[in-house]
Amino acid sequence: MCPLPLPAAAVAASRTPLRLLGRGLAAAMSTAKRLKSVDYEVFGRVQGVCFRMYTEDEAKKQGVVGWVKNTSKGTVTGQLQGPEEKVDSMMTWLSRVGSPSSRIDRTNFSNEKIISKLQYSNFSIRY
Repeated sequence: MCPLPLPAAAVAASRTPLRLLGRGLAAAMSTAKRLKSVDYEVFGRVQGVCFRMYTEDEAKKQGVVGWVKNTSKGTVTGQLQGPEEKVDSMMTWLSRVGSPSSRIDRTNFSNEKIISKLQYSNFSIRY
């Protein structure tokens, strides 16, 4: 039995990895397009330290939409929506970073779900 000519062998060998790569890219792209929504409440020293302003700035940098506001019990609450990986990144920011003068004791997340479309067109501070 004769081996395949070199060009044919090279073409046959290159097809399999490209198909596998294509499947991987398709899976990655479908995950990247998933939209996520989550509600949050941040506890600690989060009022009077520009927490809402920094949250709005970070949300716009991250590319998520939603809102943030102070509560009467001294916490900050809100909602995030956007591509899943960007919402996850913002959740980390709300749990660990915050504004420079803030102290985050804990952040509670609730109603975390995949959504079909965004309910907001931007990120805003509510009063």
